[in-house]
Amino acid sequence: MKVGTKSLLFGVHQIFIHPLWVALAWWKLYSFPWDPRLWVAFFVHDLGYWGLPEMDGKDGDRHVERGAQVMHWLFDHGQEMIILKIGKNADGSGHYRRYFYKRSVWYNFCLYHSRFWAKQKRAQPSRLCMADKYALCLEPWWLYLPRAWASGELAEYMKSAEAGGKHGHMGLQRVSARQWYASVQDYLHKWVMEHKDGKTDTVTQVASCHKDSCGCNG
Repeated sequence: MKVGTKSLLFGVHQIFIHPLWVALAWWKLYSFPWDPRLWVAFFVHDLGYWGLPEMDGKDGDRHVERGAQVMHWLFDHGQEMIILKIGKNADGSGHYRRYFYKRSVWYNFCLYHSRFWAKQKRAQPSRLCMADKYALCLEPWWLYLPRAWASGELAEYMKSAEAGGKHGHMGLQRVSARQWYASVQDYLHKWVMEHKDGKTDTVTQVASCHKDSCGCNG
């Protein structure tokens, strides 16, 4: 079984546990999530991990897209804009037509729940990103770490905290799993409190991420 599937079934992103922490984080940061579309986003935003062989590599980076597509299909009806551009072919003969699709509110809301993906795409992290990260600050170690260990995610996450890794710039502790998790919570708490009201993210670094696509669950 792939680690991404294990994450959703019994790991860090367990399909029933993680969304409830995200909902609680949203409540604490903004207000109670009365809009049912928010609840759908809480439950579908990480579905892209299903079947993936890793969490933070090239495949894991793109996990944000599946949930965004679901949200767009469900709630962005009538909001997608088609832009037509007409020009000549590369050899100067004839004309071509190129269609651009402008995704809308709920698509972007879910797509940019990763601060790394948003940084790579030069977009602003969404409020879902803030709640998703703050959820980690609220979840106790005794509930998070056993799932992270059982799914195999813990080793990957701690390795990415090494110098040169995706999370190397965060300065996380790696002496023990407990210390690592505590330092993750401390870092993300400060980051969320600084950016939850829309301040431009100048902290997240993507230099060590994949060239073609970037994003991560943290």
